[in-house]
Amino acid sequence: MMKINIENESGKLKTVVLGIATDFGGAPNIEDCYDPKSRAHVKAGTFPTNKSCVIEIKTLLDIFEKYDIEVFRPKNIKGLNQIFSRDIAFAISDKLVIPNIIEDRIKEVDAIADVINKIASEDIIRMPLSTRAEGGDVMPCNEYVFVGYSEKEDFEKYTVARTNRSALDFLTLTFPSKIVKGFELNKSDTDPRENALHLDCCFQPIGKNMAIIYKGGFKHSEDVEFLVTYFGEKNIIEVNKEEMYNMNSNIFSISEEVIISEKGFVRLNTELRKRGFTVEEVPYAEIAKMEGLLRCSTMPLIRD
Repeated sequence: MMKINIENESGKLKTVVLGIATDFGGAPNIEDCYDPKSRAHVKAGTFPTNKSCVIEIKTLLDIFEKYDIEVFRPKNIKGLNQIFSRDIAFAISDKLVIPNIIEDRIKEVDAIADVINKIASEDIIRMPLSTRAEGGDVMPCNEYVFVGYSEKEDFEKYTVARTNRSALDFLTLTFPSKIVKGFELNKSDTDPRENALHLDCCFQPIGKNMAIIYKGGFKHSEDVEFLVTYFGEKNIIEVNKEEMYNMNSNIFSISEEVIISEKGFVRLNTELRKRGFTVEEVPYAEIAKMEGLLRCSTMPLIRD
């Protein structure tokens, strides 16, 4: 049996599930889009092709192989988008949590059955039906678990609201040794520049005690103030609205020193290198059109 171990976002990565684009079905119908960025690219005729996504994910796999990281892949389900493996399950400490996700994505969980079967049943937690969550909203950070969520009014109003108050309460009860801290996010079903689809679309810890943040993604200024105080102002890399739209906070750490980032994030990558990080650049701009990037594509299972 595999023993899960995830306490934060930047411990040295040992084992990860990486999404696939083998047969994701190409551009959906506009009425089948469930985020505003995908919808805009479908309308514009610029939605990514199957081939481009396969190529981009392969560059990420190559980096994992370079660093001797064990990689599991979902089984291919014809016509199903299986790129964003982060959302369908997530690890906290020694447990794998399987949440309730939107109905359009339920089959994605079946595709990782072989991975789930490698984990002891007592280490698998299934959320009750009243809870809704996606892994992009859940972020272990040592003594904390940061959670992006929506209160009832926004959750019932917006399709892009994916994690509710019930999930926040459930995680608080399930992980009593952790401080579960919730952040309400700004949502928009129509404007991707005003929508923080998940917490990792506007925030992510990096290194030993640093973070990338887009302040406009948070509904309440006091939440931004909490994070700035927690990490320290000098340890914050702030991104602007356009950089948030392009998914600059959705990079992926494979250790405290090494970060995988999109090659087009010129300002961010320069700033990361100035702060001592090794930055492994990959092309991922096509996948970004679906409002997800590197963290969304990966589900870490074991970190040192």
